Amino acid sequence: MSVDNLKNKDSNRVVVTDAAVITGLGNNLESLWQGLMANETAIRPITRFPVDQDFYKAKIAAHIDDLEAANNRSMLEHLLDRLVLELGSVPSDSALITATIKAGADNLESFCRGGQANFQDVLLSSIANIVGPKLGLICNGICISASCASSTIAVAHGAALIESGRAEVVLVCCADLITEYHFSGFSALKALSPFPCRPFDRDRKGLSLGEGAAALLLMNADRARRENRNRLGSLLGWGISNDATHITAPAKSGRGLVQAVDQALKTAKRKPEHITAINAHGTGTVYNDLMELNAFRQVFGERKVPMYSIKGAIGHTLGAAGAIEVALGLKALSSRVIPLTVGFANPEKGAEGQVSSESQPVSGDYLLTTNSGFGGVNAALVLGR
Repeated sequence: MSVDNLKNKDSNRVVVTDAAVITGLGNNLESLWQGLMANETAIRPITRFPVDQDFYKAKIAAHIDDLEAANNRSMLEHLLDRLVLELGSVPSDSALITATIKAGADNLESFCRGGQANFQDVLLSSIANIVGPKLGLICNGICISASCASSTIAVAHGAALIESGRAEVVLVCCADLITEYHFSGFSALKALSPFPCRPFDRDRKGLSLGEGAAALLLMNADRARRENRNRLGSLLGWGISNDATHITAPAKSGRGLVQAVDQALKTAKRKPEHITAINAHGTGTVYNDLMELNAFRQVFGERKVPMYSIKGAIGHTLGAAGAIEVALGLKALSSRVIPLTVGFANPEKGAEGQVSSESQPVSGDYLLTTNSGFGGVNAALVLGR
């Protein structure tokens, strides 16, 4: 096959050229990676708002200590300022897709308590309105808010735009904060753990909340080649489903997640045996972790694919979780090792030999990353080295 034919065949392949990540473990992807490999956690006592009431059984979260709200703006603006600083050059014609669950909900709290607040920050469009002008983007952008799978779906949508030829470059930008609004809601559901969450551990008691942001620059391979862009990896497949079972609980059978994974593998033109590692949603709740173990058993049979969750280290970052995990998954593939699962000690039945309290070497080229959320939503991505 000639070089020209290879270029044409590869032209709409989706590659990731830049990634920026802000979490409780630091202001970049490398600090997150090093923290995970060192078995560190950012989950600690909350200082942002009072949690000494009996109503709050959990009093911990993975928040970013020095986020500030200034000039009646949400802390979201400060968080996104940091994120933009971590990004490389972004083409002005990039399509912008954002993801969040509650955007600048801290401003809603401020207003309800009699303070001054910019209501624009409360809108889901606020991320695009902040990021777009800072980067000089022509596109106004769209926002995807689909519970805890929001940014995974945003990445899938961006990849589909590029693969279909409707866009050459897509910037996916996502963020969520820890506010008392979020914290009280999860407390009311009795979903929060009194100690740092323990994904796939038999002694887990629930999730821990976290906050963070991530940006991923997606580009078709032909343009990445023309612009001499670095390639962090590829987005090969994606799948989205809804199990339509319950407003907050997943289908115990895992059927919705199985469907999303099957779609992702089909889009990627790969088989289950090609997957070398799994980044699981792994929230540390009883039903989510059991559902995932059940779903992966249906997809992979008795094969123990190495699997990890990062939520014991940075908490559940809600609408930002999926994109953070894509950036980390590409780092894992390039490093040929997956991080340990912080908080994991006593394996849940089915997690033995698959989830580990130590980092695990991986030799293949493909990683599956998944997220699930309220309302029965599931999303899966297949990443390539």
